[in-house]
Formats: sequence, structure tokens, C-alpha cells
Amino acid sequence: MPEVNADLRPRFTLLTGGSEATQDARHDEFLMEQVTSTGPLATIWAAQQSLVVPRSYRRYENFDEVCERFTARGWPVSVRQTGGGIVPQGPGILNLSLAYAVNGPPMQHSEPGYELICTILAESLQAVGIDGFPATVDGSFCDGRYNLAVLHKGENVKIAGTAQSWRRVSGSTDTYLGLVHALVLVDVDTTNVTTVANAFEAELGSGREYSPDKVISIAAVLGQPGGLRERYRRALVDAVYASALSD
Repeated sequence: MPEVNADLRPRFTLLTGGSEATQDARHDEFLMEQVTSTGPLATIWAAQQSLVVPRSYRRYENFDEVCERFTARGWPVSVRQTGGGIVPQGPGILNLSLAYAVNGPPMQHSEPGYELICTILAESLQAVGIDGFPATVDGSFCDGRYNLAVLHKGENVKIAGTAQSWRRVSGSTDTYLGLVHALVLVDVDTTNVTTVANAFEAELGSGREYSPDKVISIAAVLGQPGGLRERYRRALVDAVYASALSD
């Protein structure tokens, strides 16, 4: 993984709280409203059980109808600002969100943003004994170049995913706010959430299908150890602070 120059890293303030699964799936979007007055912010949080999709899913004529059916089944659907594909949220999944302002077009800052969050994730995984690295994992939900993958039974499998959103500051010509997000599969049932994602895609008629063998949780890699959620949360907090963050 390319090393991120510490001099180029934003100096974040890590917000406390939000780690319990009580948040809305778009919980982190409030960060972008605060960055202009507070400076770079980071938060670690978990959401209620739900599915989250990008705005592109609204193009399906039956989108609202399918969302209503899944809400009735206990899987409400949120439309997020960041790109990518469908992702599950809920207990056993932890999120890291970074928000900061940049000067110049987002395309100049997109890759450094991904590299930064992947470095933080890799360091947090290393702290619990897992070697993670950015890689595409064909067949996983919301696949991308900046998944965090692990080698499992000789193949790359996804253990975390990342996404971004950028918008121009009102009244500015070249200042943009960025939201860089990561979702980590800590001890969630990856077969179950993949099945739910597949069911949503099938009812939507998208033609997409994901393989449960292409994703894995930290717990499955480590053999289901006790106390993992809190242990990994602490490791992620330490990795965020190690990334040149302010108190």
C-alpha cells in the first residue's frame, strides 16, 4: 500500500460516541455541515439494521416499491451521498467517516483520500492480527479498487469497503468538502447480509448478484474471539489518532 505522507494528512478531531448501533445509516453526513467551522472531523459509528444504496438506484421504476417491502421486513433503505453499490448496515458492522475541506477539484484529492482511510484501516486490522490490503474483490457487494481485502484460503476476500462524496462550498470557486467513509465487517453474519443484498437486487431487477464467499468478517478470520467489537473499536480509535490527529 502506498504510504501516505504525514505532512499531507488533514489533522482531524475525532468525535466520541456513536459506536452503538442506534444511528441512522446517513449519520455521518452531518460532518460535512460542520467542517467549515470546526476543521477536519472523524467519527467511528454503527447504524441500525438497514440497506444503503447510492442515488443511482433511484433510476429503477420500482425502487420505491421495493424499498417499502424491505422496510416491512426490517431492512429500511437509505439513499446515501457517496457512490458505489448496495451495502448492509447494522450490529456487527463498524463505520469510520472522515470529513475535511480541500482546495482544487475533487479528482485531485480522491485517491489520497482513499489511501489515507485504507492506511488507517490496515493499521487497525494489523493491531488485531490481520494483514489487510486494498484490492478489488469481484463478486463482493459494493466492490471497488479500495476495498480492504485479506487473503483467505488462497483468495482475496473483502473485509471492509470504502466510498467518497464531494461537494463545492457554497460561494467558493475551488473549495470542496469531502466525506470519506469506510464500512468494516467486524462480527456480522456475512452470508446473511449478502443474501439480503441479493434479494434486494433481484426484486429491483438490476441483474446484480453477490457471492457470500467473497466477503468475510474480522471474527471469522480470527476464529470468533470474545469481546471483539470493543477490541477492534479501540484498535480503530488508536489507528485514527496515529494518523496525525488532534485531541
